[in-house]
Amino acid sequence: MLNVFQKTLKLLLSILQCGNAFTTAGCLKRHHRIHTGEKPYECDQCGKTFTQMNVLKHHQRIHTGGKPYECDQCGSTFTTGSYLKIHQRIHTGERPYECHQCGNAFIRASELKRHQHIHTGERPFVCGQCVKAFTTAGSLKRHHRIHTGEKPYECDQCGKTFTHMNVLKHHQRIHTGGKPYECDQCGSAFTTGSYLKIHQRIHTGERPFVCGQCVKAFTTASHLKIHQRIHTGEKPFECDQCGKSFTQRNVLKRHQRIHTGERPCCGKTFTHIYQCKTHLRIHSGERPYECEQCGKTFTQMNHLTTHLRIHSGERPYECEQCGKTFTQMNHLRTHLRSHSGERPYDCKQCGKSFTEMHNLKRHLRIHSGERPYDCKQCGKKPYQCRFCDRSFITG
Repeated sequence: MLNVFQKTLKLLLSILQCGNAFTTAGCLKRHHRIHTGEKPYECDQCGKTFTQMNVLKHHQRIHTGGKPYECDQCGSTFTTGSYLKIHQRIHTGERPYECHQCGNAFIRASELKRHQHIHTGERPFVCGQCVKAFTTAGSLKRHHRIHTGEKPYECDQCGKTFTHMNVLKHHQRIHTGGKPYECDQCGSAFTTGSYLKIHQRIHTGERPFVCGQCVKAFTTASHLKIHQRIHTGEKPFECDQCGKSFTQRNVLKRHQRIHTGERPCCGKTFTHIYQCKTHLRIHSGERPYECEQCGKTFTQMNHLTTHLRIHSGERPYECEQCGKTFTQMNHLRTHLRSHSGERPYDCKQCGKSFTEMHNLKRHLRIHSGERPYDCKQCGKKPYQCRFCDRSFITG
């Protein structure tokens, strides 16, 4: 009897402390289930229980496959009206949940809540196997699959399995050809919103990932991570046949062809499919981006954008120290080394250093004796002494 009384008292205190108020007795009754833990509505197929009947109905659509709510812009379907409403924000650009500390805005309240952990540093969900911590329970659950090897999401067309449902959805677009995310500047389409976001940095010139050691900037975190291995000397990808190690997985794969004898089209490999498509234009000769003023064509949109500055005279990148302006960010970065004295490219043979990689490459020919440029008419090197007939690679 005392035990029942204690439980009742604990419940009442919990309700009094939360202070939520409701317009109807029914809403209050449903709310009480948060405190009591009562879940009276059970799914007859999987046994999962819920606090509300409508939540059970939405859940049952997982088993029936019912998705009655359709997006009128892209045709995507959803089990609930609220999921459709959230999805439509992708098309409208609406981001109603804003972080008061940094101004970043989000489509979902849950995304904002997760983001706020960046400011607080809070990671309340800890893995019991490797002590890695996460900001959400869902992230921890997905992480556990690394240890268990579980890949519960299977592609019904090719049988490939995945640890995340969203990764499966992105994969399925390989089979369907679906590319719902389109760039409003050049019309390029992508399978995911994140790929579109990365692509748009070509147009904006944004490079948010900066190396702390040499100030070189990148459009993606993965490119920065690969670059940082130049400074750390880390080469995590090792050939199991000869022991040689590499900074990138794709370079290792290319190297392994020495052992296998495999020879694809040109041997070059890429981390993203769009990079491969751009590269293939070298072989096909396709140059889809044309300058309307002079007719010059380009393989990439960003090359055309840079070229147009010749006609417009625009030089958007200015040196804060001397006021000199440039058409490209990388030209400004190289120029800044004239002020800082930085010469990041060292010759391993004589120790001489250079501000640009191409200058180092040209210098290395002194040591190697390489003379790659022959005169097409007489076969001689382009720079020849008229007194002793010695030839040189530069004037």
